[in-house]
Amino acid sequence: MSSASPVSVTSSPAPGAPSALSTVRELAPEPSTRWLLGLLLAAALLPRLLLMPINENFYGDAVARTELAERWAREPHLITSYKDGAFQFGPLHLYLVGAALKGVPDKALAGRLVSLLFGVLSVVPLFALTRRLFGWRAGVAAGLAFSVWGMHLQMSTTAASEALSLFLMLWTFALLAEGLDENRMGPLFKAALVLNLACATRYDAWLFMPLLCLLLLFWGPDRIAGFTRAVGFGIVCLPFPLLWMQGNEMAHGDPFYPVKIVEQFHEQWVKDGVAWMGPLRYRLESLGFWPGMAFITLSPGVALLGMVGMWRTWRSRPDVRWLTLAALVPTAYFTFRAAVLMDFQPLGRFTVTELALLLPFVGPGFEACVGARGPGVRKALAAVCGVLAVAVPLGMGLFTFRADGGPRDTMRPVSPTSTNPVPVMQVARFLKEEAAAKGGAAVLDDDPRYLDLQLAFFSGLPDERLARVRWETFRKHLREAQPEYLVRFDEGSLVKDKGVTLRGRTLVLDGVEYGELDGFSAPLHVYRRR
Repeated sequence: MSSASPVSVTSSPAPGAPSALSTVRELAPEPSTRWLLGLLLAAALLPRLLLMPINENFYGDAVARTELAERWAREPHLITSYKDGAFQFGPLHLYLVGAALKGVPDKALAGRLVSLLFGVLSVVPLFALTRRLFGWRAGVAAGLAFSVWGMHLQMSTTAASEALSLFLMLWTFALLAEGLDENRMGPLFKAALVLNLACATRYDAWLFMPLLCLLLLFWGPDRIAGFTRAVGFGIVCLPFPLLWMQGNEMAHGDPFYPVKIVEQFHEQWVKDGVAWMGPLRYRLESLGFWPGMAFITLSPGVALLGMVGMWRTWRSRPDVRWLTLAALVPTAYFTFRAAVLMDFQPLGRFTVTELALLLPFVGPGFEACVGARGPGVRKALAAVCGVLAVAVPLGMGLFTFRADGGPRDTMRPVSPTSTNPVPVMQVARFLKEEAAAKGGAAVLDDDPRYLDLQLAFFSGLPDERLARVRWETFRKHLREAQPEYLVRFDEGSLVKDKGVTLRGRTLVLDGVEYGELDGFSAPLHVYRRR
């Protein structure tokens, strides 16, 4: 990381003549980079450490990823395709969680520690990127806003892949900024290598390969240099995508097989969303989804400053337009698919990279808003935005913490606190104490909202002592495990099984009678073998 000039917010002249706004002079010498990074790392770590004891793996496929990583850890191998152990997920995150499971036996914790590590470290490339483009003060502002970003607090304390993916994407952007600023190919090649890792983590990173190639092609006035940059970067981007596509071609006859599986999920989600709210409301909500996520999760003050900063620097800093486009083009693409084509379901975790790219513009946005006004105005605006940045995630976290129903269920995926439905955890604790701890087994119904995955994960029961309706081997496990307990979901498919009869509080499965126990809440029903 090279140091920015203590005089100007840019370390070297860039194409286009920067305006007075975009080249705000630093009046005080820049503090030690080590000291600044220490401050920002501590600021990012503290709220995440506070949440670690109370957050649980819930949204973001955290449980499914952990279970796949556990299988890989038992038999480590190079994952080459969908059916080779990754399913619709990228393999890199599974490797890291699997490696963590080798050293951390608690599988509910291992993946969360991986997210915590990369979630906190993300402040380093964010600061490097912002400092290079807009100066150290803007870098500190971006890092502090990042430290209390509500949605990222959840992602840093659960075993999903977004924390790792964002770290890699921010590292990619920081290296790109270095290469463009210093007119060197080395950092651009490094950025492409890091982007390979991001592509091996999440499929939404694949969009940035062609996009960044185009942005490099048209950056600056020299088209020959732009062509060289774009081609070199694009070639180094190819190793993982080509190998992954070849593996899926050989395994499934389709190089894009995992992507098509993901598209099938979105197709069903869109149908469910339209059926619930109607096509007009669905289109309108999709249209405002990305800016809505910015206001809700980053807080209104941070989101507005970032948007103002993007707008003002677009007009005055042609050299940083590539970063604005890196945020806006994916936003426009997915918004078009959701609101117009209606073949994509927006989810909070799909907005992470684009929202993170608002943060470098918070400092320029603040300067644009205060202009030449006095220190009183500057302090007042900073105070209001700072209070909102803390109060919004704090309020949302308290609102959704271990409480179910209504708007809480809607807000929980982007809330700092991630807790499973209370009835699910109640049954999970019961199975852990009465079945897992005593060598018992259980029958587990499936649930259309995948709550059975959560229940199985937190029950502590190993696969060989679970007969899960979701599995094709359900009957085999049922015969071998001889389960003493049975859990049924209200909307589960167990009661539709030909071998099942439900009469009041008695359920008969393949001739074995189970009686319902008291003390549990819908949608779960717990039975004991008679």
